[in-house]
Amino acid sequence: MTYLVTDNCIKCKHTDCVAVCPVDCFYEADNFLAINPDECIDCGVCEPECPVGAIVPENALPDEEREKWDEINRRVSEWNINIVDQKDPLPEANDMDGVPNKYEEFGIIPIKDITNE
Repeated sequence: MTYLVTDNCIKCKHTDCVAVCPVDCFYEADNFLAINPDECIDCGVCEPECPVGAIVPENALPDEEREKWDEINRRVSEWNINIVDQKDPLPEANDMDGVPNKYEEFGIIPIKDITNE
């Protein structure tokens, strides 16, 4: 089992989870954090640290959602922007907490430096 970051992280990007991760398996996009499922050691210390409940164990998701978020977390991880230090959340984080269907509306935006390659 691994942990996955889901859509409530979009446009929030709290990094409390990053600060406690013992294996530095978090990666970042401009508006989202991801866990590399292959690097995650399934310790679960990140889950309670997320103030918006965006981190869940993969087995807590229905099959279709699990596959979707596993793929999204893997793709963001492949961008190789590893985040190991806590940062401030995005300015709109409080307003965006709990907004439904964020993935469909906002998507996940790559770090700007990568899009120029």
